[in-house]
Amino acid sequence: MRQRRRVAKAPVAVDFWPFGGMILMAATFFLYAVSGIVAPGWAVALLLVVWFVAFARACTWWSTHPRLISLLAVGLVALWFAVLVAGGVWLDWSA
Repeated sequence: MRQRRRVAKAPVAVDFWPFGGMILMAATFFLYAVSGIVAPGWAVALLLVVWFVAFARACTWWSTHPRLISLLAVGLVALWFAVLVAGGVWLDWSA
């Protein structure tokens, strides 16, 4: 019986973008979760719903659009900042 040689395949390069994007998503989760210091409970709940929807979208983009995950996370930080500043100015949210 003749044995076949196994040809070693070249290692596949791993792209950092999806991992970096998910690290940023985790960081934004902590921002959203501690917003209760300034924002009322209903606003924090709404922010967390937005975050979970964005996280689900980021999971679907893992293979197809890995660079967009980082942009989504940066957009979530901008949204968080805008909501808390607007709430502080117009709705008198304070710590």
